[in-house]
Amino acid sequence: MEKISKILRGRKFNRDYRCSHEFQAYGNRLAEELGDKKHRTLYIKLAKTEDRNLLETARESVISSRAAKTKGRLFMWKLTQLKKEKVEKAAKQE
Repeated sequence: MEKISKILRGRKFNRDYRCSHEFQAYGNRLAEELGDKKHRTLYIKLAKTEDRNLLETARESVISSRAAKTKGRLFMWKLTQLKKEKVEKAAKQE
């Protein structure tokens, strides 16, 4: 009977070459969930530069929406709306 550690050392695990950072993994997952793998680099850039709370809020609203034909487009629209609300809220506080 072999030890588990010896078995694991003998196996080669496939590592996704596109995911060396956490934001890349998040962007790839976002692209898959929205069914928009064509614009995967856009989602990676958004994951790197934008507030994660805004991205999560937009993602949740798109996933819960059943009427969306193009989830990527709806995601970008919702993200824009959330950014505008955030700016307006900050302006009111000043």
